[in-house]
Amino acid sequence: MAINIMTLIMVLIQVESAGNDLAIGDGGKAYGCLQMHAAYVQDAAEFAGEDWVHEDAFDRETSIEIFLAYMGRYATEDRLGRKVSAEDIARIHNGGLYGYNRKATLKYWNKVRAKLVDTLNNNK
Repeated sequence: MAINIMTLIMVLIQVESAGNDLAIGDGGKAYGCLQMHAAYVQDAAEFAGEDWVHEDAFDRETSIEIFLAYMGRYATEDRLGRKVSAEDIARIHNGGLYGYNRKATLKYWNKVRAKLVDTLNNNK
């Protein structure tokens, strides 16, 4: 399933927070529309040379920039040894740098895939 990265991000936002930019989840550890943990933000900031802090995840535009930096670091063809898929991206977002390989992220991917299919069918 070849899809546009922004379509995937919008679907992830729906799955993660139902579009709520001020969402707090995972026992208070996940912030914003993409439900980012502090380590995720710090990791992306380090890679991108930015000074993002956890609270920046509450801003949708910044949250998307953080997401893109994190994926720029971990969801790459060089790192995975093959073409990166929407599944890889979603599972890395959910499970960290090795999320694409973790059984625990399959349920999350199935939820994202169902929402993607629904979104793509509704946009025909």
